[in-house]
Amino acid sequence: MSSIRVDSTKPYFATSSLVVGYALCSSLLAVINKFAITKFNYPGLLTALQYLTSALGVWALGKFGFLHHDPFSLQTAKKFLPAAFVFYLAIFTNTNLLRHANVDTFIVFRSCTPLLVALADTAFRKQPIPSKLTFVSLLIILGGAVGYVATDSGFTLTAYSWAFAYLVTITTEMVYIKHMVTNLGLNTWGFVLYNNLLSLMMAPPFWIITGEYAEVFGALGSNAANFFEPGALFAVSLSCVFGLLISFFGFAARKAISATAFTVTGVVNKFLTVAINVLIWDKHASPFGLLCLLLTIVGGVLYQQSVTGAGSAPSQRETAVSKQTPVENDGDDFPEENQGKAVSGKLASV
Repeated sequence: MSSIRVDSTKPYFATSSLVVGYALCSSLLAVINKFAITKFNYPGLLTALQYLTSALGVWALGKFGFLHHDPFSLQTAKKFLPAAFVFYLAIFTNTNLLRHANVDTFIVFRSCTPLLVALADTAFRKQPIPSKLTFVSLLIILGGAVGYVATDSGFTLTAYSWAFAYLVTITTEMVYIKHMVTNLGLNTWGFVLYNNLLSLMMAPPFWIITGEYAEVFGALGSNAANFFEPGALFAVSLSCVFGLLISFFGFAARKAISATAFTVTGVVNKFLTVAINVLIWDKHASPFGLLCLLLTIVGGVLYQQSVTGAGSAPSQRETAVSKQTPVENDGDDFPEENQGKAVSGKLASV
């Protein structure tokens, strides 16, 4: 009996390790991206370099046998294109939000997503209605985040415009995209490869639309570009490495926990982001705002308690889908619900 109990703890610790890894990468990546944009003020080019690093990283690790990913095919790429487009928009709006606003503004809008995802899941995906305790915990998260940012200043129309666009795209990605990728049959690293490669292909048109290409070429022409300065190189390289790491931990955590739990984890882990923000930036919330942040964390704990023991057993429909999906490769294929969650690891930074 004792051995059974010991063995039963292994999935728990494995899941906890994935969530902790995701939380650390997510929290640090948000700060690293803010630091990188400060040193390298070209958000479109910065994210393109992250996509390139992640796509090449997956391809190279696959070549050396460290992981398995589905081969690239034009037919699958066409099916995946809408999902990659929404993902790109989420990253695009997130990066520009960080460019025009402080981390506090980013946090409050990021904190709104669990409640919106829960509502959208219930309304559009016919998921069970969350319990009263779950809704209360989500409202506590939202209220704490709003109280936190309400103590800060520096809001602008530009920042709020990007924040609203980010809120719309990230909620869409976390709910609607699940339907778009359900029947593609890709494994975890196949999603990472397709997502980053297709996003990389979308980058040039957005450079033209936003006019960033003119800024880059103008800086190069006037020798004012800081591309090769040590500080900029370090910041960009660090963001690219963490972009690849978040692909692993983000996808693995999405596979291990529910969509709303994944979203709430992304909100709660911003505590580390705020702690670093207080240390390195001169604009941040007051002590009362930090108390509101603690309230947000309490809401995350209450949410976790509300879903503990609720059961994560798959429904009959999900079980049927999982039986129809060929389980091959290296065991990282997953059924409809988890497959839908796996749109992007980098969204942990959003």
